[in-house]
Amino acid sequence: MPLLATARFFTTVAALHQAPRDGTVEVAFVGRSNAGKSSAINVLCNRRRLAFSSRTPGRTQALNYFAVGPADRTLGYLVDTPGYGYASAPLETKKTWDQLAGQYLQQRPQLAGVVLLADIRRGLTDRDRRLIDWMSPATRLLVALTKSDKLTREQGRTVQKAVAGELARLRPAARDTVLLFSALNRSGSDELAHIVENWIETGLPGSPQPPAA
Repeated sequence: MPLLATARFFTTVAALHQAPRDGTVEVAFVGRSNAGKSSAINVLCNRRRLAFSSRTPGRTQALNYFAVGPADRTLGYLVDTPGYGYASAPLETKKTWDQLAGQYLQQRPQLAGVVLLADIRRGLTDRDRRLIDWMSPATRLLVALTKSDKLTREQGRTVQKAVAGELARLRPAARDTVLLFSALNRSGSDELAHIVENWIETGLPGSPQPPAA
């Protein structure tokens, strides 16, 4: 069974100090409120309603943890973070999102990698760039350009190349990945799932690997 197919809801936390303390590696899913984080998690885990999408974008203000691995041994967590950029949200709520997401990305030692969901029709926004700026250059980053089914293959490749170039300028010391993804037709899902599973299985960047069996 694929590792992500074992995913199950674990907990919801509204403050960083409430997050699991078992040292298990985490892969965070970040992006705008309507970028499709929950849909992406559901597709990757082959589950219809594992992660819930609110009918009102921007309502989720917590970190939602999903454990992956055998029932008796959690190998990693997928973390659905609060969406950002919803224009009608109250200012105080926006500050809460920024504080929680910013603290998480900067301070979470278990963070093995970040999946940034970005609408392919928008590319990277200013809020996306601010979030990237919060991240350590050592943190692995994958940008999944969602709703790729809305563009032709040639148009999609053009956006992919442009975003990859921008990331190279924003994070010159990193080796980030940009791929095309659609929750609707599942294009790019196998590649994305493979990368996320690899992050969980290999642990934190630079950590020693277990000896081969």
